[in-house]
Amino acid sequence: MSEKKSFGQKDKNYKKPFENRSRDGFKKQDGFKRGGDKKDGFRKEGFNKSRPAKPAFGDKKPAARPVNDKPREEMPTTNARKVALQIFRDVVRNDAYAALSLDDQMKNSNLTQLDKRFCASIVYRTIENLIRIDYALSFYLKDENKLEDQVKDILRISACQLLFHDRIPANAIVDEAVKLTRMLGLEGLTGVTNAVLRSMVREPERVKWPKPEEGARYLSIMFSVPMWLAEKLVAAYGEQEALKICSYRSEAHYTVVRPNLSRMDDAAFEKLLEKKVWEKEKGLVAHAYRVRMASEIARDADYLAGNFSIQGESSMLSAQVMDVKPGMQVLDCCAAPGGKTAYMAEMMNGTGRVYAWDLHEHRVTLLRAMAKRLKLDNVRPVVRDATQLKDDLVSTMDAVMLDAPCSGLGVMDNKPDIKYRASEESVKELTGIQEKLMDTCCQYVKRGGYMVYSTCSMLPEENEQQVKGFLSRHPEFRLAPLPISVPEKIRAQYGEYGLQLLPHRDEIEGFFIAKMRRVK
Repeated sequence: MSEKKSFGQKDKNYKKPFENRSRDGFKKQDGFKRGGDKKDGFRKEGFNKSRPAKPAFGDKKPAARPVNDKPREEMPTTNARKVALQIFRDVVRNDAYAALSLDDQMKNSNLTQLDKRFCASIVYRTIENLIRIDYALSFYLKDENKLEDQVKDILRISACQLLFHDRIPANAIVDEAVKLTRMLGLEGLTGVTNAVLRSMVREPERVKWPKPEEGARYLSIMFSVPMWLAEKLVAAYGEQEALKICSYRSEAHYTVVRPNLSRMDDAAFEKLLEKKVWEKEKGLVAHAYRVRMASEIARDADYLAGNFSIQGESSMLSAQVMDVKPGMQVLDCCAAPGGKTAYMAEMMNGTGRVYAWDLHEHRVTLLRAMAKRLKLDNVRPVVRDATQLKDDLVSTMDAVMLDAPCSGLGVMDNKPDIKYRASEESVKELTGIQEKLMDTCCQYVKRGGYMVYSTCSMLPEENEQQVKGFLSRHPEFRLAPLPISVPEKIRAQYGEYGLQLLPHRDEIEGFFIAKMRRVK
């Protein structure tokens, strides 16, 4: 394994968040648009002409739009921005995971629900649009590399509000940024914060936005995708499809839950859900329910009692493709945190065995806790390196699930920090691991059995190219059809080397699934 690099340091175009960029060769744009209309999945540039113009700074009575049309006193507080800044810095400077850091901070804060929602919005929108924000700021900063890191990050979360939080008055955003700078003991730099953000509001035309015809560079800057990744997506899918992939931002904020099938069917689970205050609808995949208005769902009494699990639909789908039956011997090679393991164990009605391996002890601890919560006695969690062959298990498994370590770029809409953690080097390293895992784990499949290979990636080198290479090395395997339980809409996407799911097209997480049968 190569040495782990800090967040944002894997791509040469992203290594220095405020690195100098050439400003030549661009035509004048209309400037920033704060929120508002969308076209082809992305925000158009320019001010929203339907809104009244903002007064210049210094006017006696600046117009102010309240957040969500509520009284001014209910606007998000400085403290909410301070917590958001702490989380953002934890992710960018300390390589923390956004979801985990946000959860930890929310538990220990005394923020109101309004402030918590606003804090989460700032964190995710700033990370999601970081390359675009940094690009815009570079046109207003004279000596970017000498600017104190905390001030850089205050400018970033404030620029995010100016660009993407259209219900907050611009003057309020600037005032709060100055307060936050002062609160952190940086009184001498309040003038810098004030001047940069005022300039962004007064002179949006300074920013020379790239044009769509610039291809990968346009995708990289406008949708905050590292340049190497934008180039790969264009090469793999073409410019139009790459635009849809990069610009996709899901507006559906829900959590997917499914019943513990060893205890109840869908009808019984729907009755259980009726007792909740949650909004719900059936998902695309069998047994999946999309719920909204579910706060801290992992602390719900029925969840803790093991009556249901939280699991993405693409993950559920890969387990369904295994088509397990009662009494089978099944291996989940890279099992943690255990969603697919549990789903398969439940579909087997507590019979047979599901061997759940993972490389790390702390992740196997999660598997054990999952099996205990759901009361799945047919699960066998073990710490094991799946790249090392276990001779006594060769040709003993009816089905093997290999959900391989991958870049995770198929879920970058839900987890935006993922796209900055990946790099060309890390993807190359991962493909080597994936290949070794496939060559090793396929040996456990008995004749007539199956191996399902899956990733949460959209890159061909992690997906169909891996399957193509595997089938050429292992003529004893053939690509097998997907079971009828998979929705027809999804089965129609099954290609020569597997199924590539794309969020903007299929309305579920970006995933790849290939089912292969051992024929000899």
